[in-house]
Amino acid sequence: MDESIEAPPGAAAAFAASAGGAPPSFLSGVIASVDTISRATSPGLPYSEDFHEDNKKRYRPRTFSYFRLLPFEVEDDAHRDAALAGILKNLYIAVKAEDFAPGALHWTRELQGWLNLKFEMTRTLRAALTQLYYHLALAPGLDANTADRFSRMVITLTKKKHYLKPGEDLTLDWRPLWHEIKTLVLPSEAPAHQGSRRRPQKHLMKLCLHANSYFDPRARREMLEEILPFFSTSAMANAYIVAGALNILIPTGAAPPTEPQSQPSDFVPTFFHLWSLMTRSKAFDVAFIDIFSRMARDYLHCTHVPFTEHGIFTREQSDLIFTAILRLTEIPVGQANSPYASLDYASGLAVYLEKDKKKYPVPYMIARWIAHSLSPLCIGSESSVLSNLEGLMESIDTFFHPSNQGSWTSFLAQITFFLTDIFVSRWNREQSGELDVPAQRRITPELKKRFVLALKEVTFMGLFAKSSKVVNYYYSTLQGLAYLEPDLILPGALQRFYPSLQGLVEVHRTTSSLCSLQMIANIMSKQKGFRCHITALLALALPGIDANDLGKTQYTLNFIQSVAYSIPFQPLVRDSDGIHDTSLAMNWVQGEMDRMEREGQDVKINYKEELTDEQEADILRSSTADLGKFVLALLGKVFALLENLPDASHLRTGSPEDNVINTLPAALTPLFASLSPELFDMTLEKLVSFVSTHVVHQARDAMAWICNALCKVHPEKTLKAFIPMLIVNIRNEIDYNGAASDRSSGTEVLPRDRALVWHISMLSMCVVHVGGEVLKYETELFDIAQYMQEKCRGLPTIHISNYIHHLLLNLTHTYPVDNALYEPELIERGLDIDDWGRATAPAELTIKWHRPSPPEILFAVRLFESQASSASERIKQLMSDDPPVSRKGKNKEWSDEFSRSLTALRLLISGISALFDPLRASGEGYQDQGTEDAIMAEDDDPLAEVADDEELQRQIHYPAGYLLKPGDKTYEHLHVLREEIGVLLSQTHAFLNANQEDDVACFTALYSTCRTWITDVGIERSAHPLERLVRLYKADISPFKISGLRKVYPRPLLVKRADAYQLQRVKYNSAYRKKSELDKRLLLDLAQSCTSSYADVRRIAQSAQDSSLKVLIGGRPLVIPVILDAFRKALQANDHDRIKGAMYTLLFTPFVRTLMRDWRYAPDLMRLYIQTASVDKASIQNLGSTALYPLLDFGKPFERMVIYNPERLSGIAPYEDCSDAIERRHAFILERRRRVEEAKAALGLELAQKAKTSHWKVANRCAIFALNMNLRFDTIANSEFVDLVARGTIDPHPGLRANYLSAFSAVFNAVDLRAVYRHRYESYLREDENEQNKYDVPVDPALTEGYLDWFDSGDTAKDYVDDDYPGWLVWPKTIKMSKANPKQFLEYDEVEARVREQMGGVLTKDWFEKFFGYLKQEPRDSSNDRFRMQNFMLLMSAFDLMHCDKTAAKFEDIISLVKEVYGDGSDKHQHRATAEIICALLTGSSDEPKELRDKVWNFAAPMMLKVIADDLTPDNLSYWMTCLHLVVDGKDPRRSKELVDVLAGFRLDMNSNAAFKESSKVQLVEFIINDAGWHFRREKPILENFLEHIDHPYKSVREAIGRVIATIYRTRYHESFESVAELLEKNKAASSIGIRPYQPTDEFVATIREVFARLEKWRHERTPGQQTPSSYTSGSKTVLMWLDSTLSSQECIQLVPFFPDPFIDQLLHMMDVKEDPELMKLAYHVYRHLPNIPFRSGEDDAFIEGLIRVGKTAAMWHQRLRALVNMQVVYFRRLFLTQPRQRQMLFDAVGDMLSDQQLEVRDAASATLAGMIRCSPANIRNPIIHQLKDRFETQLKLNPMPKRKQPGTDTPVDVQKQVVRRHAAVLGLGALIEAFPYATPPPSWMPEVLAYLASRAASDPGIVGKATKSILSEFKKTRQDSWTVDQKYFTSEQLEDLEGVLWKSYFA
Repeated sequence: MDESIEAPPGAAAAFAASAGGAPPSFLSGVIASVDTISRATSPGLPYSEDFHEDNKKRYRPRTFSYFRLLPFEVEDDAHRDAALAGILKNLYIAVKAEDFAPGALHWTRELQGWLNLKFEMTRTLRAALTQLYYHLALAPGLDANTADRFSRMVITLTKKKHYLKPGEDLTLDWRPLWHEIKTLVLPSEAPAHQGSRRRPQKHLMKLCLHANSYFDPRARREMLEEILPFFSTSAMANAYIVAGALNILIPTGAAPPTEPQSQPSDFVPTFFHLWSLMTRSKAFDVAFIDIFSRMARDYLHCTHVPFTEHGIFTREQSDLIFTAILRLTEIPVGQANSPYASLDYASGLAVYLEKDKKKYPVPYMIARWIAHSLSPLCIGSESSVLSNLEGLMESIDTFFHPSNQGSWTSFLAQITFFLTDIFVSRWNREQSGELDVPAQRRITPELKKRFVLALKEVTFMGLFAKSSKVVNYYYSTLQGLAYLEPDLILPGALQRFYPSLQGLVEVHRTTSSLCSLQMIANIMSKQKGFRCHITALLALALPGIDANDLGKTQYTLNFIQSVAYSIPFQPLVRDSDGIHDTSLAMNWVQGEMDRMEREGQDVKINYKEELTDEQEADILRSSTADLGKFVLALLGKVFALLENLPDASHLRTGSPEDNVINTLPAALTPLFASLSPELFDMTLEKLVSFVSTHVVHQARDAMAWICNALCKVHPEKTLKAFIPMLIVNIRNEIDYNGAASDRSSGTEVLPRDRALVWHISMLSMCVVHVGGEVLKYETELFDIAQYMQEKCRGLPTIHISNYIHHLLLNLTHTYPVDNALYEPELIERGLDIDDWGRATAPAELTIKWHRPSPPEILFAVRLFESQASSASERIKQLMSDDPPVSRKGKNKEWSDEFSRSLTALRLLISGISALFDPLRASGEGYQDQGTEDAIMAEDDDPLAEVADDEELQRQIHYPAGYLLKPGDKTYEHLHVLREEIGVLLSQTHAFLNANQEDDVACFTALYSTCRTWITDVGIERSAHPLERLVRLYKADISPFKISGLRKVYPRPLLVKRADAYQLQRVKYNSAYRKKSELDKRLLLDLAQSCTSSYADVRRIAQSAQDSSLKVLIGGRPLVIPVILDAFRKALQANDHDRIKGAMYTLLFTPFVRTLMRDWRYAPDLMRLYIQTASVDKASIQNLGSTALYPLLDFGKPFERMVIYNPERLSGIAPYEDCSDAIERRHAFILERRRRVEEAKAALGLELAQKAKTSHWKVANRCAIFALNMNLRFDTIANSEFVDLVARGTIDPHPGLRANYLSAFSAVFNAVDLRAVYRHRYESYLREDENEQNKYDVPVDPALTEGYLDWFDSGDTAKDYVDDDYPGWLVWPKTIKMSKANPKQFLEYDEVEARVREQMGGVLTKDWFEKFFGYLKQEPRDSSNDRFRMQNFMLLMSAFDLMHCDKTAAKFEDIISLVKEVYGDGSDKHQHRATAEIICALLTGSSDEPKELRDKVWNFAAPMMLKVIADDLTPDNLSYWMTCLHLVVDGKDPRRSKELVDVLAGFRLDMNSNAAFKESSKVQLVEFIINDAGWHFRREKPILENFLEHIDHPYKSVREAIGRVIATIYRTRYHESFESVAELLEKNKAASSIGIRPYQPTDEFVATIREVFARLEKWRHERTPGQQTPSSYTSGSKTVLMWLDSTLSSQECIQLVPFFPDPFIDQLLHMMDVKEDPELMKLAYHVYRHLPNIPFRSGEDDAFIEGLIRVGKTAAMWHQRLRALVNMQVVYFRRLFLTQPRQRQMLFDAVGDMLSDQQLEVRDAASATLAGMIRCSPANIRNPIIHQLKDRFETQLKLNPMPKRKQPGTDTPVDVQKQVVRRHAAVLGLGALIEAFPYATPPPSWMPEVLAYLASRAASDPGIVGKATKSILSEFKKTRQDSWTVDQKYFTSEQLEDLEGVLWKSYFA
């Protein structure tokens, strides 16, 4: 499978782009993304002669032969392999020597570069490299950034499945990855103190999502064994973690049939069971649909797994998945609330395992599941994936309508798009044989047709959506569907598009039509009959080019472009046929349009049978007769558009005008290229005359682009017409009109210069990309350049430089001069109608390239020399003592002249940059560089931890077509000229700094020129040619890209692709170079200006320097000292501007990365940075604090040791022995580590000393960085530092105190960490901890039987189980237990002991007193007014030290201090401080030996309980709840026996009137039950007590009671399977969707019945109308809280059996208590939950019957009305699950309720009926419509309107009934009409029903007539847009009837 199915195209692109890292490899991103879809599928012709060789490297030959198409000779395979061997050898040395960064990283990047050039390695080598990188990415001890680069390399190597097949070529080990993920999301499983070396979650997820397809499917059973035991809903996060882990880790491929329990039928039922354990959760729906959809994809070709009409799933499973899909659309039904509850907030750490919804959209997963489960088996059966898909689309089709938009709109658009995309890809790849699918599962034409029909209608609706983002999905969908079934889609498309192009409908439909046509033009051009419409459509689209509507103009141009790429613009009329004009085609098209209008939207057209080939050919030929007129009209439109464009200077980029100007050349280039010679001459003549007679200043650039488009197609003809004419006009303007005769400043072109500038712009675009043709005009072009430079002044000079720049580009660059739509031999043969829509296969492609010839190079050098010397002369004059323009003059004239001359130089350099040789520019002679032992050059100074691997020399060059030979005269001459310019630039810098320091314009020009001088060597880097080309290429291919096809693009786009590859090679070679002396001089100049006092100058210098340093190797160490020096001086002088400059340069550019790793400069930077804290200026303070974040890791230890398995390297080990190099390198690395660490320790000490004496701002920064540099595994920290932080924790300044506090905690942690890992760093990395108090116990029946009784026993002698999950779902192999009487941990060595002694010495009673004093200070902002974890953590560590008798303060001191802190407890701040201290005492001592623990608990627990008993207030409750939670949560309840006993012993005090006290205690009870989960075993007395008092008088107490009851029942449930094997077996045996969970126990049933019986009894006791609360109202509210809590959590289906009785009736009774609005509201809220509960199949019968019973028989009409509310919801939610019998019952019931006595019920029934019909699939909908239509029409006939009664007599009862029945019939027919609000045209039965209503009932008096009129007017209102079309479906009599009701003007 390829990854186009793995990730949607956008995602792959974004992902690939991020994988690049380095400049040359960014292309990998672009090209990979271009190919994401087009890489792995159709068989192209193998281009390599040696097919066998190729086969070892990839499974599918390349489509595009990159090397064959290049215009120069390239290296052979041997050269590439040698380069690869060199890279791998160096990689081997680097890894062996532990030189990961920069060594291994650098070679990884070289390898990436090698792969990006489309070179191939053998499969075995690729697999070995993948294994190596995968292993290294997870190696313990490796720096996170390095690891991330390695994991990106794994992704690059495995990205395309046609390199490595999972299982056959590569199997990765899942364990190391699971180990990392487990420690991330299940911290209780991880060893202590490992947090600091965790990999960032993003890296792990990225690696995991790519690696999981390479895990062994045979390991799946073992993975389930490992992961499933963690599942538990008692601690909810565990359930989410397991679902997330299954989703990202479990391989979904097929395991061999011999593996036990590894087939879908074995494990899928268990997955469904897990899914049903967490109902009402969106995250679970998404996770399981994702797993199943990947399984569907991976099992498609697996023959040993049975495959049915539901794919590999059973019908039950498939219906459940469709029901989940319906839930995920979140389409609103009636008055229902969302099907999801807020459970997902409890997912905890599982959020780390969620896939990014942007890269992995949910609709994509849904579509993948459906598209891969389809097969021909679907066609015959009544229930299949296909029929369900059709049903889904039909039932929600109204939600696709543009008028009906909401949160679901984009979701539905994506589903349709991805469905089509994946289906098309599958169809194409099955056809090409790339997808190996068993024959009976392959898509057949019939299946394809049904699939297209299922999506056709919704796509046509979506095309006209209002939002542009949404509508783009539909354009692509339309393209895919039209590709699959042109005969089904194109007629409907044309039927809709013709009227919109004729402007008969609103504007947005026109733009939608144009965009859609752009997407399908190429497909139409290949289809018989449909292609005859193309020219007509072009003509209709022309008016879209309109200066008043630029959006439409752009879409029209796109459409024209798409057509031009598909057909030749050549009249194909032949004299012999007797067809000379377009009359035949015009008449035919007109006829077709009439036919479409007649037949409407369901028009059927089959040209294959209607037209013979000859007829069709005649029509097509005739349609091309007037193409010439079209081209003329188009040019006319374009000229008119250009004349009306606004002035360019007012445009922002990205404005509509800007877009149109960019689209024009893109659209016209292919058009001009496909013109026949006659049409071309005509176009040329038009253009030339326009250019020579008009000057449209604001359209100058656009017009120049158009000329260029024409010139590129046929240089010979066009240059002959343009160049002489333009040159004459330019001379005339200069000589006769005085254009550009004097110096001008400013940016506006003067009116008298406009004509000159116009002609120069045209000329400059006529001479670029036209090849060697310009040599014919060499002297004219050279002379006019000279002439203009001589004569012109002012602004036009920039345009002149631009012209020269273009001419140089044209002469010196390599590019294709080939825009033809067809290969040359086809054009010679002459084109005919068969060539419409013909694509050139990449294998047949030949390209005409332009390679500069020696005369062109000579011309270029001559031009360069003459222009450069004149510009340099001008600059020298302007700098001389006697400048031609005064420097003092007004208007900045001097600076304008000066900057223009510099700009001229810049353009000259970049124009001829292709001729510069990077080696020569580095100041070296030309010699070949070997790849031997390329040990890093910079490493002479071990302190220089080389900053970035970007700094290293490119070792290997590949031929890229460089033209000059070193040593040539031209070569030498050119480089000497370049050097002279470099020297001049440096002189200019000195001059400007001395004389014109504030002249920003000159500095800007100078630095741009410097940047270009440095970067543009070998390639015009400053113009980003490659990026631009690739961006355009990607935009151009979008209308032609079809999933699963390989580069079936028009020929010009294939040429573009080859050009991009050619540029990529050039760019690769000139990526980096060494620096010459001149480069150094210019760099230092730039560095000096980076700290200029002018902000603008600084900014420009910084960006120029940035670009330059990217090209030059080792430039940074040269520049840094200069800037640091300037920084130091600026700080001494307090020069704010320069300080800012230095800070920006050093801290906000890539410099900061270098500085943090290069310890030659790091200490200086740090000292200066800390010093800026005391500069008194707000902006500098802000800068300092922003810069803090990137610096936070400054000074942390670098890698000390990396543990990896050297055997993994064997795959790339070189043949020769490299041990010598490895030893040298390794020794060097060790020396470097040592030296850097020494520097850090020294700086750390210095900062610690400085912090003691400095101002708090400075001290704050010192503290942060001193911690990073002082804290080390081996030494922990020096005594200075320990003293500083311990005393700093009680510093009077709050900000400092917080920093010191976290540092102090860090020191405590470091001590523990070192001790736990036996004082060895390696043990720490290997996670080998010294754990004395925990041990594993194997699980056996003896353990499992009495397991829960342990927790109840109160026997604290038995050991503890702290984890919640063992045994909840399934028993693991072993359980981790903790000793009940732990040993104290005292294994500290002397290093740790020294630090502990020192800290203990500081922690005196006085210290604690101060610290506690600060704790109870009022926080500065209220957001900090909460229980603060950092205080709690520090106190735990401090008390731990005290328990070991190491502190000066004793426990008794603490007791007295705590009492002091608490004081009288009147102030909430006292409570907060006390809670923090008590919590630290209780939590910290629970791991201590028993007597110590009891000592602490005997003081702290009673104190806490006393507070809980007497002193809680709403202000302080939250502190104590957090405290309780921390003490109890995630631990064995027996550990906190003292607290649990008292709280569990709580009983309600019915006499108390302190509502808050009671409710807060109940809340605390809820807390301990929730925290202990199913381990809490004392629930019985609490339950009895609470159930007895459900009618408690106080609201807050009732709510808490309701929640506690729900919590108790929720935590009673657990499954406890003996083993994973048993779990899988039992679920498989139960059903294909597993066991039904949450069966209510007998005891639970009895409780519910008893409670509701009691409520019923109280209801009768309550006097109706009683205003005061009664037992009934109070008890009901408690029960409702309990039900609400249960129904909105995962175990809601536990209550399903009680829905029909007693819930429905009781809830309806509660809703009738008018006196208590709160009760009514709550009851209604709970009642609306009921239909959202996911019933099991068959469990909904009783519920539906109960609703129907109430609806038909309830005495009160309110109750009948509310029954309707739930009927529609339950019908929609269970669309795929309801049995036909219930469906019929529901429809009958609602139909009967139309005749209810109560008007409100009748109206609601009508709306419900309409809703139910609307959301039924067609096969259910149609029979019911006819049944109901007959029923209601008969009813209307049988119940005529009674006659008016005589005055004075009573109305007889049956008259009333008759009116009701008549009203019912009207409402019933109205419901049928309302069910299809948007159906255009109306269904065939509808006009009849409308007319029937209008003629029979509209004139009735009273409610009947009123209802009829409102039905008819509502129909008309929703049809206003489409009435012109709709009215054709009515007969004239029917229209008259309608018009009779609603007067004429309304219906006309």
